[in-house]
Amino acid sequence: MATYRGSAETASASRYLQQLCKHWSHKFAVEFDPAHGRIEFDPETVCELDAGIDRLSVRLDAADPERAERMKQVIADHLKRFAFREDFVLAWDAAAPRASGV
Repeated sequence: MATYRGSAETASASRYLQQLCKHWSHKFAVEFDPAHGRIEFDPETVCELDAGIDRLSVRLDAADPERAERMKQVIADHLKRFAFREDFVLAWDAAAPRASGV
């Protein structure tokens, strides 16, 4: 399993985290509070979000690299729609994904 990390500067991190989690809660296993969220797309693809004062951080753990690339885009697109009032950009780390569970 590999870990992908992304982040975006925003003063509305908690709001976007909660919107995303609520949006997918009807379809996936979701847990969240104002500061942290977890979305289990499937047992091998899990997204965790953390809201700071001025930053939203995203961690995606995925076993399949092709699915990871698709989910990175889906997550970014959804957040961009929620943040339409601002210049929101979820930037994924350019570095190679890190193996998780090590």
